[in-house]
Amino acid sequence: MKGVPEPGQINQELVKKLKGRKAGAEGARELIDGILSGNRVLLSRAITLVESSLKQHQDKAQEVIAGCLKHRGSIAPGIRLGITGVPGVGKSTFIEAFGKYLTSQGHRVAVLAIDPSSARSKGSILGDKTRMEELATDPQAFIRPSPSAGSLGGVARKTRETIILCEAAGFDVIIVETVGVGQSETAVHGMVDFFLLLMLAGAGDELQGIKRGIIEMADAIIINKADGDNLNKAKMAAAEYRNALHLFPPSETGWTPLVDICSAQTRMGIPRVWDIISDYCTITRDNGHFHKRRMSQEQQVMFEVIDEALRHQFYGRKDIRALIDHYTAEIYGNRMSPYLAAQLLLEKFRS
Repeated sequence: MKGVPEPGQINQELVKKLKGRKAGAEGARELIDGILSGNRVLLSRAITLVESSLKQHQDKAQEVIAGCLKHRGSIAPGIRLGITGVPGVGKSTFIEAFGKYLTSQGHRVAVLAIDPSSARSKGSILGDKTRMEELATDPQAFIRPSPSAGSLGGVARKTRETIILCEAAGFDVIIVETVGVGQSETAVHGMVDFFLLLMLAGAGDELQGIKRGIIEMADAIIINKADGDNLNKAKMAAAEYRNALHLFPPSETGWTPLVDICSAQTRMGIPRVWDIISDYCTITRDNGHFHKRRMSQEQQVMFEVIDEALRHQFYGRKDIRALIDHYTAEIYGNRMSPYLAAQLLLEKFRS
């Protein structure tokens, strides 16, 4: 007897429908209304527009961002968290445990996870939803992996705009996860309210953690994987960091960076991390530094947009590109210094 025909693995009708709808087909008003109503699909499509380098997508993205900013006054102010740490410190595991705790407390959490892009293929794995299985299925959480695309500090170039869209969609805790600690971590520090540094004990990181640049950026240092045989090592590492913090002058924020331990695996210490962040928000909002820091960041965004626009104008001119090729050949032939070539190019651009 013949069996029942096996249905196809792919819904062909859905495929036809999706193919017929091109990227960016939604109008700006439709995207804005969808974001404000908490529609995840339209939020994701708006973020895709923001990340696109196509001129028509960028124009619509700026219109969507402007529309969302108009509603900022009616949106409860949230907290923007930057989380970084050395590779293998357990950032994804920590964020999942931390995010699940926040959603259990009634918060809505958006995780902007930055994946490193390949210098050769320019591609990224974008596997953060796989690493955060529990949080990815939480209805009160939204995870958006984005490629770093070679941007400074492992932070996607459009992360700031994505934060605005997520806040407009009603997410009150925005977590920006970077690819790891580096000399350009100021990029993420310049777009968040609270900067959390995750460290490991017994892995040779104590000396790195005591380095002045990293300590000055961190609002809190959390020693992760403080469980089992590693618990005592974590406590010793925390004591070393606390001693190091005493060597620095008090911050203008009125906040003294704290050091604590936690285990993302067992969820030990996770509520304490949120208590630290909440205390920071209370103190800095009362003394006005919270608002001051946000305004300073907005000004910095303006300068960065100007820098980017000038770069595009400079390299977009055909006469400049032709001169670059000519001067490059002159430099290779040791007939001109790169400094003189740069000066001549800038003079041509200004003329």
